[in-house]
Amino acid sequence: MINTLICDRLASELGLGTADLGLLGSIYFLILTGSQIPMGMLLDRFGPRRVQGALLLLAAAGAALFGLSNGFLSLLIARAVIAFGTAASLMSGLKTVVLWFPRERVALINGCMIMLGALGAVTATAPAEALLNWIGWRGLFEVLAASSASAAASIYFLVPEHEATAKRPGTVSLKTVYTDGRFWRIAPISSTCIGSAWALQSLWAASWLSDVEGLDRTSLVTQLLAMAIALSIGALLLSVVADSLRRHGKNIETLLSIVAAVFIAAELALILHPPFPSLPSWIVVAVVGSAIVLSYAIIGDYFPAQLIARANGVLNVLHFGWAFLVQYGTGLILEQWPVKDGHYPSIAYQTAFSMNVVLQLVALVWFIAPWFKELNWKSEIAVKRKSTGQSRSVHVMIPSAEMVILETDHDVEW
Repeated sequence: MINTLICDRLASELGLGTADLGLLGSIYFLILTGSQIPMGMLLDRFGPRRVQGALLLLAAAGAALFGLSNGFLSLLIARAVIAFGTAASLMSGLKTVVLWFPRERVALINGCMIMLGALGAVTATAPAEALLNWIGWRGLFEVLAASSASAAASIYFLVPEHEATAKRPGTVSLKTVYTDGRFWRIAPISSTCIGSAWALQSLWAASWLSDVEGLDRTSLVTQLLAMAIALSIGALLLSVVADSLRRHGKNIETLLSIVAAVFIAAELALILHPPFPSLPSWIVVAVVGSAIVLSYAIIGDYFPAQLIARANGVLNVLHFGWAFLVQYGTGLILEQWPVKDGHYPSIAYQTAFSMNVVLQLVALVWFIAPWFKELNWKSEIAVKRKSTGQSRSVHVMIPSAEMVILETDHDVEW
């Protein structure tokens, strides 16, 4: 999230353009995209303590290099090293939750974990702004390097090892994930919405607020702080709701579809820019970034425990990949319009955001289409029953739209 605050300083000090800033921010997501599946395999094999402890040292080295950089190429390399060093951070937390907590409470504990992790977004607003004014962006990254190294040591030496980690995991195949129809039903809506929310909040929200809303620096940082707090609280609230729905036998997928629809509506409000404050729309964008707790809860119901890290890794490939495309693509689209008084026109943002919304609508229709088929089937049965004039009660078993028939795979332990 830190690029949101320092992009203006980098642009003025090092002469970076909008496309450069877009690539500098999005390279983080590109590296995460390429490393999610290998990280999932490492986590399943060696456990989160050793993997996370080692990788955070790389993140510390990347932060130190970023603070010493004097050109775009060195900044890009440093940013990539930071990304690789934090590539397993999210999944290591998810894997730890699976190892240490009952499966029926995974959704709630994941939400608590992501809520705490999202506090990093909070520190990347007003607290980071105070440090920037005090020690500059280079000094800030040296602080990040030291804190990351400290976290790596704490994880490696203090976190206990779970006994399941010492055992060699059963032979499982990613084919189980890639050939599951349920996965490809949820993947488009999850990636286009959550990935877009990450891309917007971590870079383009600040630019939009400055160029379109005309906010000064203080008001901008305050609104970014509100968004970061919403991201953190949203993870907890969504996990509590998901946990409650699960305990009452309700479908979490319905909640995900509602969140996606509200997200699309919020983006349309930003595009149309009606004469009322944009903060509620940006709050929705931030909360949707935390809706990943719902996706993980749904994925957790699809696959066995020993495949969870890899299944989450496959889904994260799409999340981070889409975030990369949106963040870099938005920068490229904005550069098609001339800058006036240091700001891009509203039409540039409207064009970039609109292209994203269209794809999200398609993904939402794909996600809910099986429900309409099921409702249509039930309606046809009701009409046929009514036409026969029979009054006796008949129980009809309707196969769930999410159910699939899996061929026997002797290489997979369930």
